[in-house]
Amino acid sequence: MTSPSTGKRTAGGTGPGRIRPVDGAPEPPGEGPAGALAAELAGERAYARVCRATLERTDAAAQERVREGAGVLTGRHSGEDAGEGVAADGASAEALGRYLRSHAKQVREEADGPPFFGRLDFCDEGPAGREAGEHRGQRYYIGRRRISEHPAAPPLVLDWRAPASRAFYQATARRPLGVGLRRRFGWAPGGTGAPGDLTGMEDERPADAGGASEATDAAASALTSRIVAGEIERPRVGPMRDIVATIQPEQDDLVRSGPEDSLCVQGAPGTGKTAVGLHRAAYLLYTHPRRIERGGLLVVGPNTGFLHYISAVLPSLGESGVGQCTVRDLLPDRPVTAEDGPRAVALKHDERMARVLRRALRARVRMPDGPLAVPDGSYRWRLDEEALRTVVAETLAQDPPYEVGRERVRARTVGLIRDRAERRAGPPGEAWLRRMGRKREVTAFLDAVWPRVRAEEVVAGLLGDAATMAAAADGLLDEAEQRDLLWPARRPRTPRTARWSAADLLLLDEVAGLLAHPEDSYAHLVVDEAQDLSPMECRVLARRSRFGSLTVLGDLAQGTTPWAARDWAEQLAHLGAPGAPVVPLTTGYRVPAVLVETANRLLDSLPVRVPAARSLRPGGELTRVPVAPGGTARAVAERVRAALEREGSVGVIAHGPRAAELAGALAQAGIPAGGPGDVREAARVTVVGAELAKGLEFDHVVLVEPAEVAGSGRHGLQRLYVALTRAVSRLEILHERELPEAVRR
Repeated sequence: MTSPSTGKRTAGGTGPGRIRPVDGAPEPPGEGPAGALAAELAGERAYARVCRATLERTDAAAQERVREGAGVLTGRHSGEDAGEGVAADGASAEALGRYLRSHAKQVREEADGPPFFGRLDFCDEGPAGREAGEHRGQRYYIGRRRISEHPAAPPLVLDWRAPASRAFYQATARRPLGVGLRRRFGWAPGGTGAPGDLTGMEDERPADAGGASEATDAAASALTSRIVAGEIERPRVGPMRDIVATIQPEQDDLVRSGPEDSLCVQGAPGTGKTAVGLHRAAYLLYTHPRRIERGGLLVVGPNTGFLHYISAVLPSLGESGVGQCTVRDLLPDRPVTAEDGPRAVALKHDERMARVLRRALRARVRMPDGPLAVPDGSYRWRLDEEALRTVVAETLAQDPPYEVGRERVRARTVGLIRDRAERRAGPPGEAWLRRMGRKREVTAFLDAVWPRVRAEEVVAGLLGDAATMAAAADGLLDEAEQRDLLWPARRPRTPRTARWSAADLLLLDEVAGLLAHPEDSYAHLVVDEAQDLSPMECRVLARRSRFGSLTVLGDLAQGTTPWAARDWAEQLAHLGAPGAPVVPLTTGYRVPAVLVETANRLLDSLPVRVPAARSLRPGGELTRVPVAPGGTARAVAERVRAALEREGSVGVIAHGPRAAELAGALAQAGIPAGGPGDVREAARVTVVGAELAKGLEFDHVVLVEPAEVAGSGRHGLQRLYVALTRAVSRLEILHERELPEAVRR
């Protein structure tokens, strides 16, 4: 049989990753380069047609299995008893139905797109053939998902996460990995992946390149391919897209790291750290499905606008069941009806509050102040005070969750009674032990020494009482800090009537974690913009990853919250991942060099030390536009209207309080604009405050009054650094005031 594009015979066998060629594919007609290229392209389109037909049959088969399953569940299965050979009972049949419906829904909802984006031909002879190993002489097509007639059949297309696919991302002239030919395919932007959308292809021959340096390898992979460069530079409107066709070797190393260990990526702007984290999530779900799906995987972002922006990436990779949320979504569901002052907010985010709350909770434990007598029929078991004190003291020393500690005291108290009963009449039975544990006297003793308590009671008792605060905060918070935390104006009569602030929810979650381990724990967390998390927010995530791992993404230079991290080691300790490796990503492919170099001039003025970014993308436009006093709003509307004449998205970034004013000016000018939470296909213009711009990107950015952004508090320069690196093609700076020096040069 011949391959669809070259007419060469493919290697025999049906081993893993074996690609079945198309029967009757056309032999390359014509002569000369143009004829050969046309024949190659025709062959690849024929192969795409086969893949599309296979996908359609797979979808139809999945729907048919759902219909058959429905027949089993309702007793209408044709030809035999409804349950015979399918399910042993109704519950099993229902579980089968749920599985079939879920699988069919997943197949049906997978996004349209090209069936493949790359091809690998492994060498058959010589040293390169030996290096290819089990893939020697094989040809593989690489796509976003595996395509085959059925699970046991050789695949037509390999999933990009399959082990054999790794060479597509890692093969270089220096390390060809046995690859004789790497082919990249160009598809029409916005197409559905129909064969006619295949418009071009490029070939690289790593095994024949003669061995370049590592430095030129990386650059060549990103820049010499017009298809890769075109995909990277393509105008983007709406949610973030996957980068599966353009992953670079250093990104691939991070994507394919295993689930056992946590990982921190310090990613400069434009280096793809968010994409790396999301693709790592997809990779883990593919390679460790049982472990990850059983424990769950969660993506945590800084705000809802950011989550909207990244929402399409994992579904486009075939992973539609992954939860995405902010830290706020994990906190107790209490209405926020109060507002704290800035000092109180900062204190409630401080790690010292964890120790204050711990003391406040443990202070509710009391040592026994007398013996305990427990009736047992006509007999009474007596426990002396010293033995009971030992039980409570040893339980406290073991430091279990509070509710576990209460039950441990109950069990040990009953154990003391059991010891006496054994000496008197032999070992008692389990029923007797349960009865002793439920005795009113035992429960009353527990309520006295280790009382039941709710998180609201602890937090309200701490914030609403100066004496409780003083005792719990002694040596941790000074008197002024304690006064800032107290509720003099809104002290509730009972915890039920307390009015909670947003920061109070962090305290409630902390105490809930001290009472019992959270039920919503995950096998893996992807935490983006992690540099902006406070210590108490980090602890929220650490509690939900006690037995799992994390992918921590961020950039210390982009920290803009009052509690932004200055050091990854400390932040990782708060996240429950001390010692996790910190891997820098400094090579950018999206933000043009002229913009990266401008932003880099700010680094020496920032309160953190991070490696400077470098961009492999040439071009880009940076324009400074002086504006007459009072003319900023009109100038913004003019520049946005001009930007809309070109392709792509437009972002207007300004100091937060000014953003609403500019949105109103655009509306008056008849230009529809959304906010950061309105990222959708139709929203070409977005107005966003600099403090909310992290993680977003736009083809064209209009940055308004950089001096105002730079002067917006302690982290103003970091907000400006963020704003300068949101454009992937063009940046216009509008200013009435004098520009900051780094931007002026």
